[in-house]
Amino acid sequence: MKAERKNYTPEFKSKVVLELLREEKTLSQMASEHGIHHSLLVRWRSQALEGLSSVFSDQKLHELKAAHEREVTTLYQEIGQLTTQLTWLKKKSGMK
Repeated sequence: MKAERKNYTPEFKSKVVLELLREEKTLSQMASEHGIHHSLLVRWRSQALEGLSSVFSDQKLHELKAAHEREVTTLYQEIGQLTTQLTWLKKKSGMK
């Protein structure tokens, strides 16, 4: 029988990594306290430090703005199309 893997929430991982970065306890103490293997804690810390630079990056902001602009453009196109269809239907039905 296979043992089931534990899934940790991002909130839990970030809390533990912040605790690790404070360096108030040793890695072994943290591992035993949370019931997590020390190599997993090292991996989480490494992932957090690697991703830290993206927090301050303007690239994500630019990507979000571009996605927003594309969505707005698409919605305006759809509004134009629906307005044209409504006008045509009103004209054909004799309504004004």
